Amino acid sequence: MAKEYRTISEIAGPLIFVEKTEPVGYNELVEVYLPDGRRKRGQVLDSSTNVVVVQIFEGTTGIDRQSSVKFLGETIKLSVSREMLGRVLTGSGEPADGGPPILPEKRVEIQGAAINPYAREHPAEFIQTGISTIDGLNTLVRGQKLPLFSGAGLPHNEVALQIARQAKVLGSQEPFGVVFAAMGITHEDARVFMNDFERTGALKRAVLFLNLADDPAVERLITPRMALTAAEFLAYEVGMHVLAILTDMTNYAEALRQIGAAREEVPGRRGYPGYTYTDLATIYERAGRIHGRPGSITQIPIMAIPDDDWTHPIADLTGYITEGQIAVNRELHRKGIYPPIDPLPSLSRLMDAGIGKDRTREDHKQVSDQLYAAYAEGKDVRGLVAIVGKEALSERDRKMLEFADRFEQEFIRQGSEEDRSIVDTLEIGWKLLATLDEAWLTKIDRKTLEKYHPKYRGAAKVSA
Repeated sequence: MAKEYRTISEIAGPLIFVEKTEPVGYNELVEVYLPDGRRKRGQVLDSSTNVVVVQIFEGTTGIDRQSSVKFLGETIKLSVSREMLGRVLTGSGEPADGGPPILPEKRVEIQGAAINPYAREHPAEFIQTGISTIDGLNTLVRGQKLPLFSGAGLPHNEVALQIARQAKVLGSQEPFGVVFAAMGITHEDARVFMNDFERTGALKRAVLFLNLADDPAVERLITPRMALTAAEFLAYEVGMHVLAILTDMTNYAEALRQIGAAREEVPGRRGYPGYTYTDLATIYERAGRIHGRPGSITQIPIMAIPDDDWTHPIADLTGYITEGQIAVNRELHRKGIYPPIDPLPSLSRLMDAGIGKDRTREDHKQVSDQLYAAYAEGKDVRGLVAIVGKEALSERDRKMLEFADRFEQEFIRQGSEEDRSIVDTLEIGWKLLATLDEAWLTKIDRKTLEKYHPKYRGAAKVSA
């Protein structure tokens, strides 16, 4: 029988300090009973010989020294079931769509663990997002963790929704699902997410966890763990390909910093706790494939980086843990180009494992390299024009400048509802490369050129 204690000595932000208890465990669940009969839930954050620190999920308003504290002897668990698909839940896993509670097939601890490296299977299957700049130049592979780096005011959430709607593993018979976790978002954003999932029918294969901006910061710390626990169940026990989208990891890190300040921890870079790297890794490393298991978890964490500063601790540490990044670009957004994904600073470290013959198409790698090189050269020429003017450009420079403009308008730009196949993407790439002198296509070998170049096929054919 759990004892109740009335030994609250201090309240600081979302934390309460309880004196002289029986031994309790880290992350143990706590119930606090207020004098007016209300009940609040919490979790043990730290314990020493004399004092236990408890973080309260619903905020500490109304808690005083007369409140009683009960330690429950278990950690936070999520009720998981196939019935979760099609549901909208709060950041703490409670129904938020007016539906009934989820009947659990089992209850699972949310802390989880990184996949044992020995048990990991190397990601090698192409995931088609329908977005050319990702599929063509920075391919997402099943089991990968590929973050989206963005800035305030940029349409990263729209890009995330488009990926959630369109993502599929080509040629696979295994069902595909989406786990979408939003942290610290406004009510308006939450409504946009819910409406979009319902409008497009994507909700049938998705589970949404929504932690709103006016929800307690403490809940923000458990939201991604709730989502990944649901993803692990759907992937490794139900056998689904699961795409886990986590937005916005900056809000998650801010909550981490807020709790660290309340605990009076010694701050690290820019006030974030010294263990931020480890904490982020416990989230990101829960993606992947396991030998002998049918399912997989592919992760796209999204972060709106303050001041577009890629040296910001959250972006910097995320880059160390994950396998590349997709860059949402402010300059492209100002030009009215959607999706404003800049291929040049973007990178998918596992791209080569998921493309080529029998996966996408044999010319994929060469087309990607050539498009990247030509666009980079064209952007360099733009800088030159600002200094010497267009009149001083060579014939090659003029062509590359024109290529960069057309690349942005025809390859990068696409509709928010436009779902391009990988063949469509590659054909658009070939159409653009056909505007350049053949001698400049140094990344493509002669055999591939003669097989796929529009000139040798009579005309550029873009499949429907």
